[in-house]
Amino acid sequence: MSKVAIITDSTSYISKETREKNNITMVPLNVVFGEEAYKEEVEITTEQFYKEMENVDKLPKTSQPAIGLFEETYQQLAKDHEEIIVVTLSSGISGTYQTAVTASSMVEGVKVHVFDSEISCMVQGFYVLKAAELAEQNKSAEEILEKLNEMKKTIRAYFMVDDLNHLHRGGRLNGAQLIVGSLLKIKPVLHFENKVIVPFEKVRTEKKALSMILGMLDDDAKDGTPIDVTVIHANRLDKAEEIANELTEKYDNVNVIVSHFGPVIGTHLGAGSVGVGWVRR
Repeated sequence: MSKVAIITDSTSYISKETREKNNITMVPLNVVFGEEAYKEEVEITTEQFYKEMENVDKLPKTSQPAIGLFEETYQQLAKDHEEIIVVTLSSGISGTYQTAVTASSMVEGVKVHVFDSEISCMVQGFYVLKAAELAEQNKSAEEILEKLNEMKKTIRAYFMVDDLNHLHRGGRLNGAQLIVGSLLKIKPVLHFENKVIVPFEKVRTEKKALSMILGMLDDDAKDGTPIDVTVIHANRLDKAEEIANELTEKYDNVNVIVSHFGPVIGTHLGAGSVGVGWVRR
C-alpha cells in the first residue's frame, strides 16, 4: 500500500468506480434544497439534482463539508498511511480548502498536505488522478506536490453558461446586465482567475463561444504536445460527446474525458452549461 493517501472533495466529479480503482477517498460537499441538505454524489445524484432543479422556484444553496468529516477521514487513513494529500476546489469559491487545513491540525500520527487546485470539476480531477498515479508508484508527498504545482502552469479551463438567469439569481449578475445580455443573447465565457470565477469574454452566440474556447485549446494542442482534455456539461451529455468526438478525430495527441457539472457547481451555473479544460500531460 502507498505511504501517501489521496483525498478529493466531491466537486472533482470523479466517478466512484475510478476513485475505487485508484484508491482515492472523496469528501462530499452539500447542496441544500429548502431545509433538506444532501451530500452530493452520495445522497443525491447529478441526474436527480437537475430533475429537482426543474421544479424549484428558489435556487438551492451549497455548503462545504463539516470539519468533523475531514477529521474523521484523516483519522481513518492514518491507520495505513504516513501522509495525506487533499486536493480541494478553489479556495476563492469555497471554504473547503480552509476547513481541510484546520482539520489537519486536529489529527496526530499522519502528516496532511492540503493542495488548493484554484479551480474545480474534472480539471481539479486531473490533479487528483495524477496524485493517485504517483502515490501508487510510491512517490513521496513532496514529489507529488511538486508535480501538481508544475501542472498549474499549463492547466486551462473555460466554460459557458446557457442561461444568464442562473448567474443573476445567484447574485453574480445585476438586473441591467441580465436584460442587456438576454436581449443580445450573450453567452459569457467564464474562467478562473486568482482563484475566483470571472468573465473571460462576452460572446453573442453559443457557437462563437465554443469556437473561441476550442481555438485556445488548438493553440496548445497543434504542436503535438500530449494533452489531457475534459469536456464538462450540465445536463447536456449529447453536446459534450459531440465536442469530445470532434476533438478525438482532430488530434492524435489529445486524450478526452467527458465529465459533468454536479449539484454544487451546477447550482451556480445552471443546466445547459458547457466547459472545456485541459492540461499538458
